Amino acid sequence: MEQVFSYIINLGASVMMPILFTVIGLCIGMKFGKSLKSGLYVGVGFVGLGIVTALLTGNFSGPLNSISQLYDLQLGVFDMGWPAAAAVAYNTAVGALIIPILLGVNFLMLITKTTSTVNIDLWNYWHFAFIGAVAYFVTGESLTWGYFAAIVCYINTLVMADLTASRFQSYYEGMEGISIPQPFCQSFTPFAIGIGWLLDRIPGFSRLDIDAEGLKKKFGVLGEPLVLGVIVGALIGAFAQYDIKKILFLGVTMGAVMELIPRITRLFIDGLMPISEKTQEVVRKRFNGRKIYIGMSPALVIGHPTTLVVSLFLIPVTLGMAVLLPGNEFLPLASLAGMFYVFVMVLPYTRGNVVGSFIVGLVALIAGLYFVTDMAPAFTQAAHTVFEQTGDNSAKIPEGFEAGALDFAGSLFGWVTYKCVNSLQYIGMGLLVCLTAAMMLYNRKRIISQEKQAKQ
Repeated sequence: MEQVFSYIINLGASVMMPILFTVIGLCIGMKFGKSLKSGLYVGVGFVGLGIVTALLTGNFSGPLNSISQLYDLQLGVFDMGWPAAAAVAYNTAVGALIIPILLGVNFLMLITKTTSTVNIDLWNYWHFAFIGAVAYFVTGESLTWGYFAAIVCYINTLVMADLTASRFQSYYEGMEGISIPQPFCQSFTPFAIGIGWLLDRIPGFSRLDIDAEGLKKKFGVLGEPLVLGVIVGALIGAFAQYDIKKILFLGVTMGAVMELIPRITRLFIDGLMPISEKTQEVVRKRFNGRKIYIGMSPALVIGHPTTLVVSLFLIPVTLGMAVLLPGNEFLPLASLAGMFYVFVMVLPYTRGNVVGSFIVGLVALIAGLYFVTDMAPAFTQAAHTVFEQTGDNSAKIPEGFEAGALDFAGSLFGWVTYKCVNSLQYIGMGLLVCLTAAMMLYNRKRIISQEKQAKQ
């Protein structure tokens, strides 16, 4: 079974997701042709997203490294990016069986009414496998601790997906019946709620309520994500002291990324909608009208204009903060493509306000830099072991550095779970159990209450 699931994961999201969606479509009664088409749209979306991500990281890692050297920004934690985190996640005893185990947990939570989300975003199960793998290595390769960390993180993420589903669906168009059970995205929800509450109490802040469309009206063509991308890309080239030809190329490349991402995310929506609508129909029949959400990838909505604009502003600001913050050892480079995923669950709470979203993102990413720095020794240990055992070059750390990645290693959920397991051990386990049980019980009470209201 370990070999079977390892093989499936190694197919990659672009191959695995079309197969998964086709099978799901057939299981819920869709015709083969329609199921296959939905799956292929999602697969093509992942291919397109991979191309755009490679366009960003492939063209900007060089100039950003040049800036690091020119201005002596050498920090001790090397940005390995999500491929290294995924390699660590799945190349361990924990990661190999994480999918069937967590699907079982999801099923048990559904029948006990502690969640309303069916998490079919199998590719992003690597986030849970990653925290499980880190816990596995820091506790002396204990499978018990590894699976405990992964399952706790999974349960809390499913509950958060339920709690934020209505807000998510009301903000993003065409997302009825969808929730986001990805722990990296959900980790920013507490920041959005807490900081948003504070910002709402600042006199006059409401006057700064500018969304992406408002930015376009205020600044004209300069407010377009495409043009902003060109400007930021060109500035990065200028700071890297490149010639004018390279500066212009980087500007157009960043502009292309800003323009292509929304077009690609449309493919995800086109593939998802038939599956989602049919699933809701089946659920109404099988669950006596109970509200069930389909847990999907946040890639569905990362093309939102406010996400693009705020991410673009935060890239240079985060690089500057990484250098200036005392105690931080992590300079994000390869992880910059993950910046777009920070705002998936932030925008529904900031109502798309560019200024508010920027502030939330900045605070959350500053915390994330320290999370990555703190987890670096554990990530390094795990990556070293995986590289020695498998020879996977994505887990190879450059000489003289520790390993880090903003993708999930910089998330609140991941860091809290890691600290409880690594620093507090059995006390931490008890705290996590109490927190998780409280979350489940609260969610069950809420679900039952909603069902009673629906029947009245």
